[in-house]
Amino acid sequence: MGTSLGGLSALRTVLGSLPGHFPAPIAIVQHRHKESDHTLPCFLQQFVSLPIREVEDKDEIQPGWIYLAPADYHLLVEAGHFSLSTDDPVSYARPSIDVLFESAAEVYGSQVVGVVMTGANQDGSRGLSKLKANGGVAIVQDPRTADSPVMPEAAIASVSVNWILPLDQIAPCLIRLCNP
Repeated sequence: MGTSLGGLSALRTVLGSLPGHFPAPIAIVQHRHKESDHTLPCFLQQFVSLPIREVEDKDEIQPGWIYLAPADYHLLVEAGHFSLSTDDPVSYARPSIDVLFESAAEVYGSQVVGVVMTGANQDGSRGLSKLKANGGVAIVQDPRTADSPVMPEAAIASVSVNWILPLDQIAPCLIRLCNP
């Protein structure tokens, strides 16, 4: 899941609508300043029933957890765990949504659902494209419901997405997709 400008409100809405027994792990890149402190998980936890943590290198991926990329680190998915990287920014961002989606697509292919929400740049489009090419599912927030429509519009323009949804319909879609 990737967000940027306006993302805190969007994350609060989507994550706050997920049940406490949601079965899949969720990895999130929220663009933020590289010197941001570690209060984002605590802020979001007030509204979310699933446990939230900021990822540390080599954290094991557990179902039912929400994982946030730490400020100034790329978050990568590897088989069974996460890794962090200080490689150059991608689309002017570190963490980058593209990096998260591309690494998840390489490891988990068709099991990955990518969600691009509000933001003011084009990060996420390239990663969502790779995710789709590897059999994954692409969901994009309806730009008309985004605080900043640039990122959702860029994703829609570059990827044949599965769903374009208003913000309040993203969580119900994830629940349907992740509950067989």
